[in-house]
Amino acid sequence: MPTNRFSDLTRRNALKTLGGAAAVAAAGCTQTSGTEQGDGSLSGDINIAGSSTVFPLMSAVAEEFSEDHPDVNIDISSTGSGGGFANHFCPGNTDFNNASRPIKGEEEELCADNDVDYIELIAATDALTVVVNPEADFVDCLTIEELASIWESDAVETWDEVREEFPNEEIERYGAADTSGTYDYFIENVQGAEAGHTDDYQATERDDTIAQGVAGSEYAIGYFGFSYYYNNPDEVKALGIDNGDGCVEPSLETAASGEYQPLSRPLFTYPAMSALEKDHVAEFARFFVEQTTNEDLVAGDVGYVPATEDVKEAQMQKLESAIEEAQS
Repeated sequence: MPTNRFSDLTRRNALKTLGGAAAVAAAGCTQTSGTEQGDGSLSGDINIAGSSTVFPLMSAVAEEFSEDHPDVNIDISSTGSGGGFANHFCPGNTDFNNASRPIKGEEEELCADNDVDYIELIAATDALTVVVNPEADFVDCLTIEELASIWESDAVETWDEVREEFPNEEIERYGAADTSGTYDYFIENVQGAEAGHTDDYQATERDDTIAQGVAGSEYAIGYFGFSYYYNNPDEVKALGIDNGDGCVEPSLETAASGEYQPLSRPLFTYPAMSALEKDHVAEFARFFVEQTTNEDLVAGDVGYVPATEDVKEAQMQKLESAIEEAQS
């Protein structure tokens, strides 16, 4: 994949506020159950919960879809991946769940207990981003071990405990809530499950809250999906990550090439099979998969790495099989 693949993209109608929004609704007039009307137009409701990281991408796709289907009302809530599965999707209350990590075993069991069947679709690739205050000129890059020391259960308290030449100042932490897939991913890929995650931090599902906290303290640190940083690069400073082969900064290029490890990660959405029985939901799911290779939208507007054509084709085949099964 060429390293300059995204260099000429512009931020068409950049989604500067979506990363922190709690919910968004697209389109207007609705009907309770979805139908295809006599004129061939679609109508009905689509309810989506889950990952705050996937939220801006799903919102951008929903906005595009609503231009052609104004009678389909799409409500998207940013609840965190785990919060979405546990409280909305697996109980059978939403049509899709967005996730910044794969569904867990206990979530699969909860869905099964409630007869909620689903498929997993790849949405994009994210470069999970660690940020500090723009005035924190003492740090530009951290090793994975140093990053782990800041966020593990038995975390260091001051910056000089991370690295001797750093200032003897208390670390102020802002990060994802424990209902978040980003929280889970960070534990698994930075600290390790045995080390866990510190409780000494400000936890939130809102990326803008993390950014505001970090921007307000010279000695603060936080983490969230790349999209919010991409669309608000002047609020905070992104750190490079050294996984043993030198410092690599988060970007669309380094995420696409696989250089930015271990914080490059796939993003997902999970449509429920029962929802795919409805024409308007099935059509939206098709549209979403089609948009996963849209570089202007996925990369240019939102700030994630689009899927490849091969991945999109495989996802579309999976989806069409599921729709055929659901509607048979």
